[in-house]
Amino acid sequence: MTKGPLYRYDTALPKLPVPTLAETCARYLKSVRPLLTDDEFAKTTAAVAEFQKAGGVGEELQKRLLAKANDPKTVNWLEDWWNDLAYFGYRDPVVIYVSYFYAYKDDRLRKKPTQRAAAIIQAAMDFRRQVVDESLAPEMVKKSPLDSSTYKYMFNACRYPAKPSDFELAFDPAQNNHVAVVRNNQFFVFDLVKDGKVLSTADIEAQLDAIVKQAGDRKDPAIGALTSDNRDIWTEARKTLINAGSQNEELLRKIESSVFLLCLDDSSPVTRDEVSRACWHGDGRNRFFDKALQFIVFENGKAGFMGEHSTMDGTPTCRLNDYVCTTLAQGKIDHGSATVSSNLTAPQKLNFAFNTAVHKAIETSEKNFEELIGKHGLYVQNYEGYGKGLIKKFKCSPDAYVQMIIQLAYFKMHGVSRPTYESAQVRKFQHGRTETCRTVSTDSVAWVKAMEDPHVSAAEKTALFKKALSSHTEYMGNAVEGKGVDRHLLGLRLSLKSHEAKPEMFAQEVFSRSSHWNLSTSQLSGEHFDGYGWGEVVPDGYGVAYMINENNLSFNVASMKEMRPNESASEMRSLFEQTLLEAPKSKL
Repeated sequence: MTKGPLYRYDTALPKLPVPTLAETCARYLKSVRPLLTDDEFAKTTAAVAEFQKAGGVGEELQKRLLAKANDPKTVNWLEDWWNDLAYFGYRDPVVIYVSYFYAYKDDRLRKKPTQRAAAIIQAAMDFRRQVVDESLAPEMVKKSPLDSSTYKYMFNACRYPAKPSDFELAFDPAQNNHVAVVRNNQFFVFDLVKDGKVLSTADIEAQLDAIVKQAGDRKDPAIGALTSDNRDIWTEARKTLINAGSQNEELLRKIESSVFLLCLDDSSPVTRDEVSRACWHGDGRNRFFDKALQFIVFENGKAGFMGEHSTMDGTPTCRLNDYVCTTLAQGKIDHGSATVSSNLTAPQKLNFAFNTAVHKAIETSEKNFEELIGKHGLYVQNYEGYGKGLIKKFKCSPDAYVQMIIQLAYFKMHGVSRPTYESAQVRKFQHGRTETCRTVSTDSVAWVKAMEDPHVSAAEKTALFKKALSSHTEYMGNAVEGKGVDRHLLGLRLSLKSHEAKPEMFAQEVFSRSSHWNLSTSQLSGEHFDGYGWGEVVPDGYGVAYMINENNLSFNVASMKEMRPNESASEMRSLFEQTLLEAPKSKL
């Protein structure tokens, strides 16, 4: 059978490069300069010089890293380290800290929850068909193909808790065409394919109606809550659950191997904040947080999605969700016969056995979850003043522009600029995932200070802004080529042997401070999304997810305290309408 194009370029893509020691050290010093006093910078410069001197420890670590990168058996020198450190070895709960969500706009044609859920399943199955038969076109950026390897972990995939490090399993899609559905903490499964064909949307809706009816108003003990806990706690709880009944492991496997999980919630969130929070974590019970894909539909017909982050970054799932929403909105999905089949096999309820130990584990995890989410705020700000259209009239990069909105908002609140992470995609390389774009620069700091200084002229503020944009765009350009500093420095640190002393450069407080991400930011955009986001990565920080649409900007701020970028966006508009729009003034 001829294979489709999805993975066509993967083995032909270049390997992730290892930057030179000199360029990374120079870029590191430039990135920390705006964060440090003169005295701190002098000490840091000396430590970096010592690290990279001829015949020094830096050269030895670089030699080891290059040996790993150039080993013919190595596809990507960072991959095993990154997957373990950033994801599988990370022990905090995936909900809040790792997983991310998309909130959908309303579907005016489908207000009934099971009707909307059935349509979402049908569209997602159409996307899955293209992944499985590989007919899906690979993603391209400026005519360059991106790595598609993570698509293998999109459908029929699940994360597993284990000590000291978790792992992921992907199941054979040919053998596993069942969807898992959770309603009132009760899990059900049914096959989506019959006689080689996907069920009609009407049949899927009928199956979901049967599940809602069977589940009734009774709530089962919440197995899903166990997946919301610390990974070591969940590792032990999973063993406890499996030992509680001879069928429990097999029943878990039905959830884990399913195409994806559909969560039919009995809540009815209304506002953007409410819908986003419900997609971000919900009640912590009517979920299975280890599933790669969870589609969520609420009692009032609102809907969204939650992704488990360990094997797949946001761009492929953004593509999936955009496909689901767009094809449904445009009427491009074949829903099949509107008449419900008479011979549908009833959905199977997964009847787990419980004992006292399992009940106690669930109770503990529920309590831990409530404590966790009680500490976190989530604020959605949908700014309707302008969007990508006007920013382009200002002749600015929309992404760099919005990064500066975030910088200004933070500075207005805290009176200081602090380390900021923006996710940069390195999927142009084999098995590439992300690199850090360090947003704060000497130029961005000069600009935010000028914005808060009433004595600086509009023309000067604008000139400083252009320099700040240029610095950001330059760093991002290097990062997407695999030439940021963070992943390279991580590789050098991990090339140290356990008995070897840590070089002064890595031991300095400045080194850890420069990657203490007070702002963790990322952009994904979709005209059919009403929000997207994740949690902050440090206790005193903010997770800022943003969307740049044609006529609006959306900010999702997750933190233990509130931050408001809207005010900064308005202030920037009034400044740049004076200074950046060419005369005669464009009609807005």
